[in-house]
Amino acid sequence: MAFDGVDLRPLRDQIMAKIADGTADAGEGLDLSLIAQLLGDKPTGLALQAEVLAFHQLFRSPCSAEPPTLRVLALAAAMDMGGNTPIEFLLEHSGIELLTLYVVDGVELPAPLPDHDVAIVIASDSEECRDALRKIEGAAPHWPRPLLNPPHRVGNLDRDKLHRLLHGIAGLDIPATEIVTRLQLSDLAGDLVPPDSAVADVAAGRQFPFIIRPRGSHAGTGLAKVNDRAGLGSYLSERPELEFFATRFVDYASADGLFRKYRIVFVDGNPYACHMAIAARWDIWYLNAGMASSDGKRAEEAGFMQSFDSGFAMRHRHALAAMAERIGLDYFTVDCAENKGGELLIFEADNTAVVHNMDSPDLFPYKAPQMRKIFEAFAGMLSRHARAARG
Repeated sequence: MAFDGVDLRPLRDQIMAKIADGTADAGEGLDLSLIAQLLGDKPTGLALQAEVLAFHQLFRSPCSAEPPTLRVLALAAAMDMGGNTPIEFLLEHSGIELLTLYVVDGVELPAPLPDHDVAIVIASDSEECRDALRKIEGAAPHWPRPLLNPPHRVGNLDRDKLHRLLHGIAGLDIPATEIVTRLQLSDLAGDLVPPDSAVADVAAGRQFPFIIRPRGSHAGTGLAKVNDRAGLGSYLSERPELEFFATRFVDYASADGLFRKYRIVFVDGNPYACHMAIAARWDIWYLNAGMASSDGKRAEEAGFMQSFDSGFAMRHRHALAAMAERIGLDYFTVDCAENKGGELLIFEADNTAVVHNMDSPDLFPYKAPQMRKIFEAFAGMLSRHARAARG
């Protein structure tokens, strides 16, 4: 509804009325939390979520088949709406029943666990999810069913750790990302940094520009390119955070001056095209690329998807395969580009990026078949693991 521009306030008010008269259930409480976040009120959304999860941790989503063909248990953390895999999109029309179990502080995992055929960790590699991942990891050796995306592998995805994991893969360019404090950056802005410091390394010996963002931020929040010390000082004056990620800037513009950013989905180690965003700006993600307003951009994206297996995926097959092996997750996404040397330039890998089929079929007729291909691969992966466990 939010994606289509529907006003969510009437639904919010309807749920609020049910809460007031005592007829709302826990699921509607989570709905209200999500609506608040979609309306831009994250603190209220998280407060509502915490109140609901204090009493209820297990939720069943509507299923397109009765009885369901499979039962999947998704293990989530108490987190904002960008912090868990939006698995509902991946299971669209699959006939697979989704049970979501929130792993929260102070509450042990249920014993026995809810009945399921296969489980998957959907919590992310973020500070807010650390305790949930540790709790799941402790139970993993005795899990009664296949457990996909194990926590110890999800825990390798944050930006600074990902570079160390993927460093040295031939044909792959992943700039080092360092965690830097506000004080360190303030010193750099004032030319007070020792030459052997981590900040100096990130800035390539104090050579600008470099990319900075608040640690733990999502969807480009606080992302900026700082070109000099004055720019860094101005950036810090506008940001309240105490820790940041800093990365060297790579100019990945194509010969026509436009930037092209790709999202690749990996299912069971196999890559699938998810989208291609084209824009005149380096800080690009799909929603700011103006794809809906450009016939030419959409035609290029359609060609990218249609030729993906024989083109992009073939061109980078060795780097993609090595990356999939090192990350080792059953399902994850990668946002990437091609640098000027033709290498695969990695921005981030994630298990919680949005992969959806919400775009207009009139404007994007090529997308639905591609999304169905991904969804079918995901459902097929769940089914294979469940069958293997049953012998």
